[in-house]
Amino acid sequence: MAYSEKLAERITELLKPQKKLEIKKMFGGVCYMLKDKMIAGIVLDKLMIRCLREEYDSLLKKPHAGEMTFTGKPMKGFLYVAPEGIRTDKQLQKWLDVGIEFTHKSPPKKKKKAK
Repeated sequence: MAYSEKLAERITELLKPQKKLEIKKMFGGVCYMLKDKMIAGIVLDKLMIRCLREEYDSLLKKPHAGEMTFTGKPMKGFLYVAPEGIRTDKQLQKWLDVGIEFTHKSPPKKKKKAK
């Protein structure tokens, strides 16, 4: 599954100011992470954005936003944004800010205990 390399370049450029940004290839696409948490990803030509669960329903009502159904069922806390909703860098940055907010406000990941 290919992903939009042009969108990847735009996201990478907009996220440059973020310290410790990680870019990982996964799900046949690419994923952007801060603090070991996903900010955003690209699936084909759609932006996948991570959001706080309490903001999910209101964000879902925004133009060009839709449920992420990567597994076949909606996943709360993840949204797809259609290409029409991220045509400008300003539009794209607003959505990336949603993912950045998630990394700052969500609780830290629980460490797995060693066996």
